[in-house]
Amino acid sequence: MGTSAVKKENFNGSRIQHLKQKELYFLVVYALVFYVFIIRRSLQLSHEYGKQLFGLRPGWLIPRHLNDVSDAQWRNLRGNIPVLTVVFGIFTLLANLMRAFFNLKVGGMSIIWLLFSLIYLSYLHGACIIFVLSIASLNFLLVKILAQKKYFPLVIWSYNLFFLVCNRIYEGYPFSIFGQQWAFLDNFRGTFRWHICFNFVVLRMISFGFDYHWRNQDSHFDMEKHCKRCHICKSGNSCYQALQESRLQDDKFAYTTYLCYLLYAPLYIAGPILSFNAFASQLEVRQNSHSVKGVALYGSRWVFSLLLMELMTHLFYYNSFANSGLWKHMSPMDIFIIGYGVLNFMWLKFLLIWRFFRFWSLINGIEAPENMPKCINNCHSLEDFWKNWHASFNKWLVRYIYIALGGSRKKLLNVWVIFTFVAIWHDLEWKLLSWAWLTCLFFIPELALKSAANAFQAESSFGEFIFREISAVAGAITITCLMVANLVGFVIGPKGINWLLDSFLSKEGLPVLGAMFITFYVGTKLMFHIEEARKRSR
Repeated sequence: MGTSAVKKENFNGSRIQHLKQKELYFLVVYALVFYVFIIRRSLQLSHEYGKQLFGLRPGWLIPRHLNDVSDAQWRNLRGNIPVLTVVFGIFTLLANLMRAFFNLKVGGMSIIWLLFSLIYLSYLHGACIIFVLSIASLNFLLVKILAQKKYFPLVIWSYNLFFLVCNRIYEGYPFSIFGQQWAFLDNFRGTFRWHICFNFVVLRMISFGFDYHWRNQDSHFDMEKHCKRCHICKSGNSCYQALQESRLQDDKFAYTTYLCYLLYAPLYIAGPILSFNAFASQLEVRQNSHSVKGVALYGSRWVFSLLLMELMTHLFYYNSFANSGLWKHMSPMDIFIIGYGVLNFMWLKFLLIWRFFRFWSLINGIEAPENMPKCINNCHSLEDFWKNWHASFNKWLVRYIYIALGGSRKKLLNVWVIFTFVAIWHDLEWKLLSWAWLTCLFFIPELALKSAANAFQAESSFGEFIFREISAVAGAITITCLMVANLVGFVIGPKGINWLLDSFLSKEGLPVLGAMFITFYVGTKLMFHIEEARKRSR
């Protein structure tokens, strides 16, 4: 009887595998049809409404095509790529020559990069560099004096949150508020607002404080166990996590190394974010997890991504549609296409920004965590999405907030604190708080489903099949929620929620909503196949 049951189970298992193979063919065909439709309709929209949009400039890649440069953040980086490349190229050449010629270690390299970074910041912020250095120096004193006190975490968080908020409220403080004799310095505020970049400096100041605070405490990180599992550490190199958890001697927490970490030119404007421990460790021993060939290939892929962005903005004017508000008068299908296009544009924009600066950091021997290691179209859960969007920030949040608040034991409470902080860190805007709290609300059912999934044990192939289908439906719901949260937080604001709901809950919008849900269901199942293929290849 037992043998018969096993044979039947094996038969059912092989049958389900055969069905999965057929399913994969259908999913791929559906995805191809979907993207052909999206691309075709996007081209039509850009052609029909091109003359009514603003932020379009004459293109260079395709004759007689305009280029969508309506996004200020992308426009600024795109226009400054040549200058930044020359500046970082000169800094890199000089820094590496001095390291090799004088055999410099932590102390020497921190002074070299601090000098280069101060020159860089003087151009960016002009006289406002005084604000950056003053706040940073006072933070250093607080850390050195109070690091061994029990109330140190409260002090360091209060200090940094105070300036994070005040910098925004007072728009970087005009010099005139300190007296009219200093008002002339307002004419020398540089080319880039210092309080925008300072958000990253705040994260670094907190990182330095806690890494110093924890230096003599027992660590829960098992380095020996980690090295057995990590393929980078197994090869004799050091991965980012190993560097982050390494113990530094007190002399590594010097003022010059601290300032060098805060102001390190390649990562100063936009990150990625790395901990003080990881940074200081690599000042002495350059990163060794990426070969010269690997870094060169990384740069080549960035150039390819840049060309892809240029092709996209020459053909599809998604961002200009969203900025102009013209899409609010279109059909629900066109609203979905533009919304989907805007989110893909945002993903590619941030990928180019973060990888450009990370590339220059890698050349100089400092490895920062990779942001966006996965494509935006390959995430079917909220947790997975945020781990793979601003991934370096996520690592920072886990290390300095999530674990301190109780980790997974208090996950449901922690997400509210973390996402509220993330919203305030980005900017003091209601739409960002709306994005944060919407995301937290959408997290609740996902956490409940994951808890149930962990308790559920599929006792048969059919049970596994049912669970897979339920997970695909849950993934479709999650992707819909992610689209709504991100459009509210970064595009339409909380006032646009009613318009969005009215558009898709109307008689014309409901079929589009249904088709959108089916598409996300198909997309989620494709992601399952990708995950299974990766597991088989390991």
